[in-house]
Amino acid sequence: MIPRLPADACADEMAAALGDAGALVVTDVCTPQTRAEIRSDLSQHMERAPVDADDPEAFYPGTTRRITGLLSRSDAVSQSLICHPTTLAMCDHFLVPNGELGYQVHVTAALEVGPGARAQILHREEDSFTYFPLPRPNIIVASMWAISDFRADNGATLIVPGSHRWDGERQAQPHEIVPAEMPAGSVLFWMGGTLHGAGANTSGDWRYGVILTYSLGWVRQEENQYLNVPAERVAQLPQEVRKLAGFTMYGALGLYDPSTRSPR
Repeated sequence: MIPRLPADACADEMAAALGDAGALVVTDVCTPQTRAEIRSDLSQHMERAPVDADDPEAFYPGTTRRITGLLSRSDAVSQSLICHPTTLAMCDHFLVPNGELGYQVHVTAALEVGPGARAQILHREEDSFTYFPLPRPNIIVASMWAISDFRADNGATLIVPGSHRWDGERQAQPHEIVPAEMPAGSVLFWMGGTLHGAGANTSGDWRYGVILTYSLGWVRQEENQYLNVPAERVAQLPQEVRKLAGFTMYGALGLYDPSTRSPR
């Protein structure tokens, strides 16, 4: 099962649960006001997002709206979610031991799974890093913020608890796949090695979530923040967010000439 803890649980208890199961739901961490602000910030972008017919062979199911670049599109995301203390505590615990100089934002995306959407192919956030054999060292910590209720029938994220410890030969069986049901305002954390995917939406409503993932500071980010976040927007972000998004150097990595582009 997926463990569940309240927002006021201690960080060590959360980390222990996440490390053991490979996933964790934390409830009551995002206020109704923040969720409303996120919807407002992103409404025009989501309305313009295409809702394609489904291709059964495609990685992303159809009947779903997706947008990225949330640091440039939502003050609520950049001010309330990106640097949330619970998230940073999980990243500190699992990522800093493999990247002592810190970690970075890996992906930002908003997702609305519509009625009739099929289940997504199970995958791992760390599948891009094939250099490491399974089970891989901790490279990514992922989170999904529930802007609406996540239910088994409306496409709640599917999780395979314990799969972050599996080798490449083991395949998930149907009874091992669990929907991460949670009320709006909750956040689901999972390890980068945990098998997961969006669930099928057999209901009549849209399931809305914001995914924010974090990776070791010395790997290539999946989302190219340097193209998705314009320089003028970078200048508006708090220093903590700029650093987390990768707009500072990691040791000797990320060298740039301030005279050509400076996030002042």
